[in-house]
Parts: sequence; C-alpha cells; structure tokens
Amino acid sequence: MQTRQHIIEQAWNNRDLLAAPETQIAIREVLEMLDKGQVRVAEPTPDGWKVNEWIKKAVILYFPIQQMETLEVGMFEFHDKIPLKRNYAELGVRVVPHAIARHGAFLESGVIMMPSYVNLGAWVGSGTMVDTWATVGSCAQIGRNVHLSGGVGIGGVLEPLQATPTIIEDNCFIGSRSIIVEGVQVEREAVLGANVVITQSTRIIDVTGDEPVTYKGRVPARSVVIPGTYTKEFPAGTYQVACALIIGKRKESTDKKVSLNEALREHSVAV
Repeated sequence: MQTRQHIIEQAWNNRDLLAAPETQIAIREVLEMLDKGQVRVAEPTPDGWKVNEWIKKAVILYFPIQQMETLEVGMFEFHDKIPLKRNYAELGVRVVPHAIARHGAFLESGVIMMPSYVNLGAWVGSGTMVDTWATVGSCAQIGRNVHLSGGVGIGGVLEPLQATPTIIEDNCFIGSRSIIVEGVQVEREAVLGANVVITQSTRIIDVTGDEPVTYKGRVPARSVVIPGTYTKEFPAGTYQVACALIIGKRKESTDKKVSLNEALREHSVAV
C-alpha cells in the first residue's frame, strides 16, 4: 500500500508519470479496492473522520489514463471513460431501473438504489436507501441506514478539488430536494427536512435555546433541521439570506425508527 501511495503522490506532482505502466497499474488497483470497499477516501476513527488524501488523488488521476469507450446496456448506449458497476446480485444490492453506479463506488450489502446515481469513490453503507433521482457525488461517504429522499444532491469532491468529502453519518434522514455539498458533515441520526441546502458557508443556526448558536460545515448529531433565512445588510439594501435552522433533537433513548417518526411529527418537518 505504501508503494502505491508513493507512486500516486509522484504522479500527482508530475503528470508526465501517468504514461508509465506502473503508475497506471497502481491507480487501477486503488480503484478496484475502492470498488470492493477495501479502502475508503475517508473513514471514521475514534478521533473523528480521517481523509485519505492520496486515495482521492488516485480517483482524480483515473480519468486521464482511461480511454473513451462505447458502453451498451440492452437498448441503451453510453459513451464514457468509466465502466459501470456490475454483479449486484452477488453484492446483495437492490438496483431499480434506471439506477446507475460507476466502477469505484462501494455499495455495501443491503443498499437499495431507486432510479439514482452513485459516482466513483463514494461509499454507501448497508440499509441505506438512495431514493429516486438522488445523486451521491464522487467520494461522498454515506453511512448505514440512511435515507436519501427523492432528488437529494450529495456533492462530490472532484470539481472543484476539496480536502474533505461530503459525509452523511449513520441513521440520518435527508429530506426531498435537500442539497449537501462542499465537504459538509451531517452527524449521526440527524433529520433534514425538505429543501435544506447546506454548503461550507451556510449558517446552521440552533434556535432551540434562549440564544442562537451558529455552526458551519457541520450538522450536530440528532439535530432536526429545516430551511430558514436571516436578514443581512448589503450595499444595495437589506435582504434575506438562506440558512438552516436546528429546531429540535431526536431522542437518544428511543428506537431509531420510532424516534424519527416522533421527530417528524413533533416538529412538523416536511420531507
């Protein structure tokens, strides 16, 4: 593994090395390991999430060494550089037409993909539902028992290149048409209502106490979140700027599904 990392780091700094057979072999080996879940772009540790930067670099370097090919799936035709993921029955993954995952994305046994899209480098945990027209961007990390509702957009890290992938931890519920991008981390058991948009610059404001508490880039565990606005002064006048409002918490003491239903009803969260 250290040898592969050294080869990829060298090629990252000197793209002429991409023509070398040993470089291409190392890159393709890493993509194969990502596809099988043997390595991850980011992984949880007791001290928080660890980003394996060199693996993300391997994903990015995979594109220039691949050639365009015509891919035929029944009556459908694609023209691309990246193969499609295969052998879903063997993997224990349910894939509804027209769901697509690219080679280099890992889907743990028990994942359900409605017509949706998972990009290479992503990791999706068991029991997770990627609902209709939801997209999981490159290198995004989606935990176990997550529900990505219809039209959810989870951002990737390839364009533009970012240090941290977008992370959705275990047992989260992401409401319809929500957008989570730019390496934002949604911690375990959080509930996001419909149309919540969070970037690294979005204010995430906890309004449950006497005074507001503002976060950026991170939704605290078990938070119940809805879209909101706050007032901001500009040279041209005063306008409302989008934010995310934490309006409550899921209870840790109850069963996850019961807690989710209670949170949705109690806070009238649209999903």
